[in-house]
Amino acid sequence: MPAASVRPSMPAAMWALLVVLGLLVALPIGFVVLQAVFPDINTGSFARPFSSFGAAVGHERTLPLLLNTLRFGIVVALASVAIGVPLGALRGLFRVPLARVWDLLFLAPFLIPPYLAALGWMLFLQPHGYLEGMAGFNLGHFLFSFNGVVAAMTLNVFPVVYFAVSRALEAVGLRLTDVARIFGAGPWRSVLRITLPLALPAIAASALLTFIMAIEEFGIPAALGHRAGVDLLVTSIEQRFSDWPIDLSGASVLSLLLALLALTAFFLQHRLLARRNVETHSGKPVAATPRELGVWRWPVLLLFALIAATATLAPLFAIAATAFTRTLSGGLNIGNLTLGHFRALWSEGDGASALATSLSLATLTAFITGALGLLSAWTIVKTRLRGRALLDALTLMPHALPGVVVGVGLILTWNQSFWPATPYNTWGILLLAYSCLLLPYPVRYASAALRQIGDNLEAAARVHGASLSQVMRRIILPLTAPALISSMLIVFAIASRELVNSLLLAPSGVQTVSIYIWQQFEQGSVGDGMAMGVATVLTSGSLLAIGAYWSRRFSAVL
Repeated sequence: MPAASVRPSMPAAMWALLVVLGLLVALPIGFVVLQAVFPDINTGSFARPFSSFGAAVGHERTLPLLLNTLRFGIVVALASVAIGVPLGALRGLFRVPLARVWDLLFLAPFLIPPYLAALGWMLFLQPHGYLEGMAGFNLGHFLFSFNGVVAAMTLNVFPVVYFAVSRALEAVGLRLTDVARIFGAGPWRSVLRITLPLALPAIAASALLTFIMAIEEFGIPAALGHRAGVDLLVTSIEQRFSDWPIDLSGASVLSLLLALLALTAFFLQHRLLARRNVETHSGKPVAATPRELGVWRWPVLLLFALIAATATLAPLFAIAATAFTRTLSGGLNIGNLTLGHFRALWSEGDGASALATSLSLATLTAFITGALGLLSAWTIVKTRLRGRALLDALTLMPHALPGVVVGVGLILTWNQSFWPATPYNTWGILLLAYSCLLLPYPVRYASAALRQIGDNLEAAARVHGASLSQVMRRIILPLTAPALISSMLIVFAIASRELVNSLLLAPSGVQTVSIYIWQQFEQGSVGDGMAMGVATVLTSGSLLAIGAYWSRRFSAVL
């Protein structure tokens, strides 16, 4: 008998979860819709319904913004496929030299905040930047253009395609292609009829994911788009909140348009994964041994080195070099080296305070989302209670919504006079924003782990008199801990560097790492900002490495 069916208190727990997730997820989204439909809702009036739709949609800038965002997302997705598919196919099917090194370097863009990478690109490619100092020319004209913003975004997200394709092809290898060759198929026909169809679901799903990531990302368009003349929905929404006069209704309508684009792509991705399925295993274990590259060894090695240097090493070099030099104009020489920017982080106090705030918020977010994620996943997977579908939808919704939409929703929700108490204008609003955005990670990781745990373990424990809390503490938590810890590490890494909600929601006097870096760059204190970037990457990377180590140790003990 399922454990949940013998506990009368479970419906109350279910309602409690729905209320918490309703406040965390549904309420902000609902207020975005209300503000878009009723432009005077903030004054308590329901007059002039839908009037803001006509004003915002009919505005001369709205259609170009929408088309530009759509174009930007499509071009980034296609460029990511063009880079990620060949690299992923080589990695999955052949014995690539230094394969683990390339995997690590391609993972680095997920650790480096996108806005920080964009600032690194500016320092490296702009006139009088590091490239001009070393090679005598610059690529500022390319970087500050639509193609340059697309390139910067692509280099940040193409690893999604690379890892999806490489893991999909690594599982099957070339054995089916060999069978086709035995029966007379040529090399190109084998690739088109065998290899490509096997990788197509992974390619399409990861391409749609890069599209979503591109249209949602704020940091790169905000850092490069203004000088490049590239305006997107996400930056326009932020401007409507930061520039006077504040346009709540217009920002809400644009938020709904951006959410509609993201949800459409997310729906297509799920339909594709649900309906496109290729079976390649008959039940017998078959070794998928990668092939040797032969004469192509050095060209492939050069290709991987070129992409890794361009996507990871160049911006990292610019960030580190700026952090350790007195002035940009002084160039890269011994006399211009200094640790003054790092000393300024601690001596002035603002940098240390920002780092402590971000690490504290990231830690709290990881624990809150971990607890909510485990309880939600257990309810969804291990019970048959009514409302599970609604709970599942609430936990999935933030994954499909752009971060700026969540931020707009939280402002509209909690900046209302009728609340007796509100987290708005406190650090608590940042905690709500981070928890809402990142809740899907623990839920999905814990759900996958719970599906591997048989119901008989819980039933046996209940038969022997264990309470529900004992079952959760002694069975469920230990068995799901490795997956849950991994998801909490991801939450910590993302929350410690989040930008758009920090800019929208941070109260006066509260600085996070992302706000500090952004403000230092705008004020001209580039070295201090890059020093904070180095400190953040090293701190987050070290904590993630330690957490991953203990997660593996814990998994091995189990």
